[in-house]
Amino acid sequence: MKQEYDFSAVDRLLQEQVKNNAAYGCAVRVIKDGKRVYDSVVGYADKEEEKPLCKDTIYRLYSMTKPITAAAAMILYDRGAIDLHDSVCKYLEGFRDASVHTKDGIVRAKRDVEIIDLLTMTAGLMYPDRGINPTGEMTADLFDEFYRRAFEEGTTFDTVELCNSIGKIPLFAHPGEIWNYSACADVLGAVIEKASGKRFGDFLKDEIFTPLGMADTDFYVPDEKRERLAQIYLRDEKGVLNPCDWQHLGLVYKYTKRPEFESGGAGLVSTVDDYEKFASMLLCGGVYNGVRILTEKSVDLISHNLLTDSQRAGLNWESCVGCGYGGLMRVLEAPEKALSGKAGEYGWDGWTGNYFCNDPKNRLTFLYFIQVCGGNGVTPIAELKNAVYRALEN
Repeated sequence: MKQEYDFSAVDRLLQEQVKNNAAYGCAVRVIKDGKRVYDSVVGYADKEEEKPLCKDTIYRLYSMTKPITAAAAMILYDRGAIDLHDSVCKYLEGFRDASVHTKDGIVRAKRDVEIIDLLTMTAGLMYPDRGINPTGEMTADLFDEFYRRAFEEGTTFDTVELCNSIGKIPLFAHPGEIWNYSACADVLGAVIEKASGKRFGDFLKDEIFTPLGMADTDFYVPDEKRERLAQIYLRDEKGVLNPCDWQHLGLVYKYTKRPEFESGGAGLVSTVDDYEKFASMLLCGGVYNGVRILTEKSVDLISHNLLTDSQRAGLNWESCVGCGYGGLMRVLEAPEKALSGKAGEYGWDGWTGNYFCNDPKNRLTFLYFIQVCGGNGVTPIAELKNAVYRALEN
């Protein structure tokens, strides 16, 4: 790779992250105008085994699965197989006659949950979360039953079965009212499965992974690739990173076999190489290496804000300051309010600290991969991105 810019500040920041045990291993890749201008891996994929991080290391994506699920839905939209205002109950019976928890009790929802609500996280769903509201409690109960099945019976709900059960839980808000991070992407995966007539994972492989050459992206890691799967770490109360031996959000098999439930919100593993191909496809208006995956119209739709002002009231995370929300991705609209980024930038991150963004105006993709539960916050990523822009602009 020809080095055209001075990325020494980025090198230094990555070395400091590893030295300070913010992460035992970090990877950053920058693609500008279709060319890799920076590509670095630092530290370990497995500190205890002294296994170095490599270019082909496999990472847990967690919520960086979501943009792929959004793209899969838009493939069906491009073909006329779904409409964004289709009622979800057209595909998932569990969402028929949806109800809502209110201060006055459970009432009938003002309208059906629609596919656009899933894409924009405005469906009124929750993730399993106790102590928040009754919807979160009941969703947690459902996932507890999911785990009981997995550990006592050796099998779980499949994608459609679990999402039908989610649909039967009264919503915490009426569909379309407010943004709330939730199981929307998982339900969207089930809709894709029903609308396509294929298992969700098979649809992703046939329509995205194989055409793009994403050979290491899947819902599990086969035996011959297990050595390449990075260790996942959890920080203890003293700030020390230790190997994490548990999973959440229904990922119970630790990627050792194909799961019954293929989580559109959190389930994929991938490599930097593979995710670069996906991100580049989006940046190029739905085409990668001459292969069209999406129409420009669909890419444009999911990479721009789709929220109303009232819906946006829920989008109050530190990582989303100055942002709207498109198809399961943040969209930076007011960069003066954010720690880093350019207007029009879009992307998402994951529970294990991975992060990606596309900057269409500057034809730039930024990829950052670590494996630390909960990540390290927005500041380290902002520092890296700012250093990248300084290098490119000098």
